[in-house]
Amino acid sequence: MSTLIQVDAYIDSLNHVEKKKYNQKIKIIKELYVQGPKTNAEICTDFRISSPTSKGLLKELIEEGLVEKQGQGKSEGGRKPALYGLRDNSLYVLSIALGRFRTRMAIFDNNNNNITRTRVLPIHISKDMGIIEQLYEHAEELIASSGIDREKLLGIGLSMPGLVNAKEGNNHTYLIPPSGAESLQKILSSKFNKPVYLQNDVKSIALAEYRFGLAKGRKNVLVLKLDWGIGLGILTDGRLNSGYTGFAGEIGHIPLVNNGALCYCGKIGCLETVASGIALTRMAKEGIQSGQYSLLNELSGGEIDKINPQLIIDAANLGDQFAINILSEMGISLGRGIAILIQLLNPELIILGGRMAEARQYITTPIQQSINQYCMAQMREKTEIVLSTLGLEADIMGPVAVVMENIFEDVLESDSE
Repeated sequence: MSTLIQVDAYIDSLNHVEKKKYNQKIKIIKELYVQGPKTNAEICTDFRISSPTSKGLLKELIEEGLVEKQGQGKSEGGRKPALYGLRDNSLYVLSIALGRFRTRMAIFDNNNNNITRTRVLPIHISKDMGIIEQLYEHAEELIASSGIDREKLLGIGLSMPGLVNAKEGNNHTYLIPPSGAESLQKILSSKFNKPVYLQNDVKSIALAEYRFGLAKGRKNVLVLKLDWGIGLGILTDGRLNSGYTGFAGEIGHIPLVNNGALCYCGKIGCLETVASGIALTRMAKEGIQSGQYSLLNELSGGEIDKINPQLIIDAANLGDQFAINILSEMGISLGRGIAILIQLLNPELIILGGRMAEARQYITTPIQQSINQYCMAQMREKTEIVLSTLGLEADIMGPVAVVMENIFEDVLESDSE
């Protein structure tokens, strides 16, 4: 079984016939991972192989401990066929979601079971390369305490905010290695001695929605992460659209307000200055300082610096009109930005996630009102807008999807060289 993971050395030792069989087994594993249990007949159809060939490959995968029979499929008359699926705890992925204020880390098995529970670490992203060593130490401790066979660890997925070029393996906003040094991805892969895949946090979440959430089976989807900032993941024809340098989706930094506030990116009036967790918190604090009555005074214990997006949502849920009003104001601005996206990209589905999406109707209603005002009817009526069912778990499931999106392709490319 471990030979399927030790890719380079193992493939080099195979002859042409053995490589072909290896390639077929990897394709079956990917198929079962992405689409779930399949019958022998379905595998034959999907890969255009004979029934004896398929049965032989499945038999080997069962012997290697990767595949097992998982019930029976639908019968078209006669005996019900056996379903084949991946066994729990056959393979593992280490997921790391490095954030602006904290880091979450967990190990998932090949059936997306979180086997370690998610650990929350006081590590936040910065331009200090020193945090890489902290991540590595915590990750190694998690792997050791999990009790898993390290040989079964397929790879590590790392998501983070900023301008991430996944192909290049660098984050151009944070954690940039010194000039002339190896890429961040290569540095991490060397430390772990495992494949490491980097991705922007929102693009990572978009893949999680595509593999595990409401975007599954859809083709053209936009995934918005509404948190302290605003991020966008774009799925086009069922594939992640990252743009030429990997930076597509920076909707939060599109100037939308004339003579607006200064954004931390250096521009004036960006969408994030009026429709983000940062903007919402600023509006709340300004209102309180000007004498506005609100439950936020009580919920924060009279300490204005303790006001944050979650506290504002809590106040709105308690009926606080001031909190409801500023959430509505934010939703209207956000809806205007979404209206632009609908007219540019014509998506079938828009998924709202992140902490601000926890405000639910307090932002979705003004978002829809704004879209109705700013978007062409023929386009908005064909676009469904929903709240993520993955919720805040999307950020830790995203890196898993990133690894699985890449690891099999890398193996198959290595096989074809």
